[in-house]
Amino acid sequence: MTENPATGELKEDATRADIGLVCALPLELSEFLARCSKVKTYTGGRFTFRGGFYGKIRIAIVESGLGPNRAERATAALLDAHQPRWIVSTGFCGALVPSLQIGQIVVANEVTTIQGDSLKIDVGMTTDPSRGLTVGRTLTVDKMIRKISEKQILAEKTGAIAVDMETYAIAALCRERKERCLAVRAVSDDLSADLPDEVLSLVGETGSVRVGAVVGALWKRPGSYKDMWRLRENAMLCADRLAKFLDGVVRQLHDAT
Repeated sequence: MTENPATGELKEDATRADIGLVCALPLELSEFLARCSKVKTYTGGRFTFRGGFYGKIRIAIVESGLGPNRAERATAALLDAHQPRWIVSTGFCGALVPSLQIGQIVVANEVTTIQGDSLKIDVGMTTDPSRGLTVGRTLTVDKMIRKISEKQILAEKTGAIAVDMETYAIAALCRERKERCLAVRAVSDDLSADLPDEVLSLVGETGSVRVGAVVGALWKRPGSYKDMWRLRENAMLCADRLAKFLDGVVRQLHDAT
């Protein structure tokens, strides 16, 4: 709330959000955004912002692009612009353990890095297989982990159950600024198969799909069409599962404040 200097009356600050969400790719929150109303989009500081209402809850989203450095800057920009009461690091993640399957939800109660940095997160949740929910330690890295063998090594070294490229940077900034933070992600790739080689070139640093790379991949390896279609199907499933889980998360965080 802000005070009108002329009348002394309090009015709602239209720029302030109740919940702020940080994702890397537009697709990750596409289904969640479809559930929002009065959505507006703008760009600032090389990031894309989207704001709207989830019921009566004011939502602000920033799409950071890939990697911890972009995630940290995007989160700072979101906090400065919209002052949300909660920050949620969200989007997709890769499974590091066989028990996690595509579409399942991972909530981090601890986030760590390869260098051994670690932050605890008080989530107030426990693993619930009936809901496809696993609570545990997650790992943040600065490059895409494509091979099953790499994932197995990381799991053994860090004790993490899932990996992404943004969460630790977001959580560390929130800890520094004394902001409340939660990490909620959907598993987009499991230990059943390596990700195709082409995935490294399909998505740019900003999170946009490189159309030229898609065409080039199809030209060089026509069979990559099946791999890319599978990735798309998995991503759509994850976006839907994530939206359904975030429904409860957003409402609970709002009620808690």
